[in-house]
Amino acid sequence: MTIMDNNQFNNSNEQPNQSPDQRPMRPVNNNNGNGQPPRKRRGNGLWKTAVIALVSALVGGGIAYGGISYQLHNQNTDTSSAVTNSSTAGTTQVSNVTMKNTTTMSKAFSKNKNAVVSVVNLQKQSSSSSSDPFAGLFGDDSSSSSSKSNDSLEEYGEGSGVIYANQNGKGYIVTNYHVVKGSDSLQVIMSDGTKVTAKLVGTDELTDLAVLTIDAKYVKGTATFGNSDAVTPGEPVIAIGSPLGSEYATSVTQGIISAKSRTVDITNSSGQTTGQATVIQTDAAINPGNSGGPLVNAEGQVVGINSMKLAQSNDGTAVEGMGFAIPSNEVVKIINQLVKNGKVVRPALGVRVIDLSTVDNSKIRSQLKIPASLTEGVVIGSVDKNTPASAAGLKAYDVITALNGKAISSVAQLHTALYNFSVGDKVTVTYYRGSNKQTATVTLSETQSQVEKNSSSSSSSARN
Repeated sequence: MTIMDNNQFNNSNEQPNQSPDQRPMRPVNNNNGNGQPPRKRRGNGLWKTAVIALVSALVGGGIAYGGISYQLHNQNTDTSSAVTNSSTAGTTQVSNVTMKNTTTMSKAFSKNKNAVVSVVNLQKQSSSSSSDPFAGLFGDDSSSSSSKSNDSLEEYGEGSGVIYANQNGKGYIVTNYHVVKGSDSLQVIMSDGTKVTAKLVGTDELTDLAVLTIDAKYVKGTATFGNSDAVTPGEPVIAIGSPLGSEYATSVTQGIISAKSRTVDITNSSGQTTGQATVIQTDAAINPGNSGGPLVNAEGQVVGINSMKLAQSNDGTAVEGMGFAIPSNEVVKIINQLVKNGKVVRPALGVRVIDLSTVDNSKIRSQLKIPASLTEGVVIGSVDKNTPASAAGLKAYDVITALNGKAISSVAQLHTALYNFSVGDKVTVTYYRGSNKQTATVTLSETQSQVEKNSSSSSSSARN
């Protein structure tokens, strides 16, 4: 299904330029803002300086506080006491008493620490060559040429992943689609620092999931999926991953389940909503680089795959402690299809559509001839040949208002509703043709999972 803007509505038979979705969901993904994981800052000098400064401040503060305390104490002591104190100086020792502080969550971490890996996205970098040493210096680079060298793979970004199976000589890793997007090669860094080349099995842009494999000889542990439907708000969880990259690999943060079923919008590169997803909300810190890592419950089971965080609201208000994870039940369903087919197959109608609420052109509304009271629905711009929609008699300018009796007010809702069905299912479509309300029975056909790739970055269209 392709969403169209008003300027393209009358030319809806023209196919928009194809462009991959660059941002799977509206909350801020753990990437650099264009759908990709952030480029690793070489050396992390700023972070090292900050850490050193903080440590120095704490140590210095401790010394200063100790000195003040010592002076105040000694103002009220006699000389003999001072001599006695000086005779014991330099004899401080570390206690040999060991605290037994193993908690439920530390045990949960131990169960998974060897299964969590860093995922490195390697991409070929463009190299320019020119016979003119001053080419491009003054804005004229016409004499230069740009090409991609096969040997110039460079690190584009890092994320996290979790090994969930060891079968048939392969270790299977689940991570986020946006972590591996655009990669020319993938590298996995194991918990012990070993670097291993990984193979991409399949991706699903819509759910932001991907599956990789590595040689099983490198696998030191696997994670177990729990039932995400059984989680409850308030229960403790931990997030494991590589915030800011592999330099901080296998970091763990603790929080709670903030909400079990939070609905977030899925948007394309133009910021247009193309669907919705149900995710788990948590206040466990999820930072850039944590994408693809596991959200783990107190039993040590993976109940979600960390995907994104909300950094600010629509009005610009900064927020903290709002991270989101893809529920494990959804993850298992998707990765099984990726391993089996290399892709996820979803049903489609075979139409191009636009939200009725965005049609503000009076000329177009007059062509629709719908009741003035009808303000929500999905307008069909065109119907593809030999598709379920054409077979059912749907036409351009029909306005879809319900699917199997469930109200449809937007393209996002239509996407979500369709993806709850399977290929071959029969659904009842309620629609308006002019002022007449009608229904049609449609047998859904197959389409690829990466629906947003049919959306043009310059239009607001979606194909279904």
